[in-house]
Amino acid sequence: MVQKRVVSIEDRIPKLKQERRKKANRKLIFYLLIFFVLIFIVIYLQSPMSYVKNISVNGLQWLSKEEIINQSEIEENVNFWGVQTKDLEENIISHPQVKEADVSKSFPNTIIMDVTELSHVAYVEMGGKVQPLLENGELLDDVTSSNIHGDVPILKGFKDNHYLQELAGEFSSLSRYVSALISEVKWIPSDSNPYKIKLYMTDGQEVESSIRNLSSNLDSYPSIVSQLDQTKEGIIKIEEGGAVFTPYNVDKEEEEDIEEENEE
Repeated sequence: MVQKRVVSIEDRIPKLKQERRKKANRKLIFYLLIFFVLIFIVIYLQSPMSYVKNISVNGLQWLSKEEIINQSEIEENVNFWGVQTKDLEENIISHPQVKEADVSKSFPNTIIMDVTELSHVAYVEMGGKVQPLLENGELLDDVTSSNIHGDVPILKGFKDNHYLQELAGEFSSLSRYVSALISEVKWIPSDSNPYKIKLYMTDGQEVESSIRNLSSNLDSYPSIVSQLDQTKEGIIKIEEGGAVFTPYNVDKEEEEDIEEENEE
């Protein structure tokens, strides 16, 4: 029969004391760690280390970074954790040239502002000034010639904002390729069609059309031009029913014959 070893209470007491001491030490270290972490957090939040150091603004074409930062009303030396991104977004969107805004934080001290601007679809010559026309039909204050972007057309002869608003909507629906081909647009209303316009294209052609359904009518412009004699320039009348090309050097009778042939 195997005899069990009996450990006396005197032998066990030192081991129990040692285990209790280890547990107590581990608890003390844990509490000290929490204490110092909390102290560090308090010091961090009260020190310049927690201030916003960098502001990144993305998506700008017409506005400047400084304009967006000022519009956001973010304060100097603001605490990174105290920044309310929703408030900044609302402030930025209230700018007349901003369509959308998204503000986010990037640890440790960067604020990121992603901005979508309302596109400048044209520049309007009116009253001796040149004013940007936004995609929503709003006109901005006049700009200097150095601030004009050459990839959108100049509008001339417009005296009624109603037609400008409709034209802005059509321009915003145009493809970038076709839009870049338009150099200048003149409003030439007639008794039968107050929406009539003439477009001067960068390839030397002229286009007569209507503000209404302009974007869908001009979708076919590249295809129309590709079928023409590249050495000839003239006027292309584009309507919903089709297009008619009349060279510049054609007299009135020949022009009528061309139109009759196209109608047939």
